[in-house]
Amino acid sequence: MATHQENPMNDSVATPPAHASTDTTVLFQPIQVGELALPNRLVMAPLTRNRASAGNVPTELNATYYEQRASAGLIIAEATQICPEGQGYIATPGIHSAEQIAGWKKVTTAVHAKGGRIVLQLWHVGRISHSSLQPGGKAPVAPSAIRAEAKTFVAEGFVDVSTPRALELAEIPALIDSYRQAAANARAAGFDGVEVHAANGYLIDQFLRDKSNHRTDAYGGSIENRTQLLFEVCTAVAQEIGAGRTGVRLSPLTAFGDVADSHPQALFNRAVERLAPLQLAYIHVIEGETGGDRHPQPFDYAAMRKPFKGAWIVNNGYDGASAAEVVSSGRADLVAFGRPFIANPDLPRRLREGAPLNPLDGNTLYGGDAHGYTDYPALD
Repeated sequence: MATHQENPMNDSVATPPAHASTDTTVLFQPIQVGELALPNRLVMAPLTRNRASAGNVPTELNATYYEQRASAGLIIAEATQICPEGQGYIATPGIHSAEQIAGWKKVTTAVHAKGGRIVLQLWHVGRISHSSLQPGGKAPVAPSAIRAEAKTFVAEGFVDVSTPRALELAEIPALIDSYRQAAANARAAGFDGVEVHAANGYLIDQFLRDKSNHRTDAYGGSIENRTQLLFEVCTAVAQEIGAGRTGVRLSPLTAFGDVADSHPQALFNRAVERLAPLQLAYIHVIEGETGGDRHPQPFDYAAMRKPFKGAWIVNNGYDGASAAEVVSSGRADLVAFGRPFIANPDLPRRLREGAPLNPLDGNTLYGGDAHGYTDYPALD
């Protein structure tokens, strides 16, 4: 299904120009990220492409797509639901069935055969879903029974998201265990690690923000309570597969999914402060509005980062020149690229050589076949 959806999981920015005169040498220095030894500082961001097969199972086509991009320092594979209830869009892959694990094994084997490194983004969409995608046609779950002013897409096309029900306190331990089990499944599928998706208005982000979280129990109210689910999920995942193979993605300023917070600086400073003792491999930060303005309002990312000693990945509209600058300055250790990696399977080589970038075909981003997926040409 080809759509024109501006899905923020895809770092929806214009394809940046090549900068032939820019010294990008710093981007090709190796770096140790937790237990992962990476050959360069260029990360392929998680990019939803809606090309999973029946049962939300990855295929040989997906394996080819990721194999083509194995020259990235690190591939963060597309957002992948940890359980059936975690699905919010059609044809997105899961990591909760034996068939899905086997499908992903094809992907990781192909990437590793090319010398690449790949982690899986663990996803639960929460309220950004529709009852037609939920088991038994039930309501999606969320921190509170507040419907988002947002749309998703189902077999019939774009629809408003459904009104969710609030997760009961007694259900949260099983939810956390779903993340833990998904991490174990990812390792069984051959992934080098996982990234906990706590950004872009999905379930964990819904718990973090006070616009979407109106709970009055231990997971709502104060910043301490609203960061509790993030902390417990990351703790469980790190205990299961190792902190050095665990990352987390945050988006302090994005409004996608109808989320917002009264005090984002205080909230995300505390979130990182709580994560710091876990000694995770990295934190992956979407700066500004996803796919839009990197500076929509003042925010001190350096203050947010200060307690964290692991690798710091930045994301949102960087090109070769700005990526080199942010790494050279020490403000980040690595830079994630979204759409440029879709159209340029050999993006690291193009940035190194200052070669022009392929144009992106926006009509083939979401759903479909090999066209606009595995047929973008490399330089050779």
